[in-house]
Amino acid sequence: MMKIHRDGLGTIAVIWLFCLIAITIMIAFIHPVYVWAPLVALLAFLMCFVMYFFRVPRRGNIKGDNVVTAVADGEIVIIEKVHEPEFFEGECLQVSIYMSFFNVHVNYWPIDGKIAYYKYHPGRYLLAFLPKASELNEHSSIGLDTAYGKVFFKQMAGAFARRIVTYGKPGDEVKKASQCGLIKFGSRIDIFLPLDADVHVEIGDNVRACETVIATLSK
Repeated sequence: MMKIHRDGLGTIAVIWLFCLIAITIMIAFIHPVYVWAPLVALLAFLMCFVMYFFRVPRRGNIKGDNVVTAVADGEIVIIEKVHEPEFFEGECLQVSIYMSFFNVHVNYWPIDGKIAYYKYHPGRYLLAFLPKASELNEHSSIGLDTAYGKVFFKQMAGAFARRIVTYGKPGDEVKKASQCGLIKFGSRIDIFLPLDADVHVEIGDNVRACETVIATLSK
């Protein structure tokens, strides 16, 4: 049986209520059947898709204390050296994962550590794959102190994502591959790593949260 994320239940309930009311009205007042049947089928598909969207799959946990795994499912769209002023306060490596509507949108901690920093940033809703989205879009910033240095990531809203859920608060100890939050609808994750991290992915790679190694940190 498919598991549904608890933070998606409210959205599912609203969409299902809207669809059921619309279907009832169309069946009762629109004739003939060939007019309303395609619309009913479309709404029924939407009801099924929203359940599928908030699915929570079973995932493994790659061993290695210095191994950084993907925070989310999606496609690698950026790998570059950047100046990160918020948590690293200097140069680091950025690896960004773009999530489409069809990807799992549950997020997972990428490495064991302690939450050292958290901040929510209100902002715009540009398309998440645009480079400027990292600075301008609504996002949550989470910084971890690990045994191998800092790891920082941003849960970023996209053109349709209007709610970001983040678990944990500064001081909490977190474990790799446990859930750290959820981004509703299309969005992006930016991961920032020390300059000496060994990156294992390339632009265009499709990654799976918990099961794809993004990088290994120097011991």
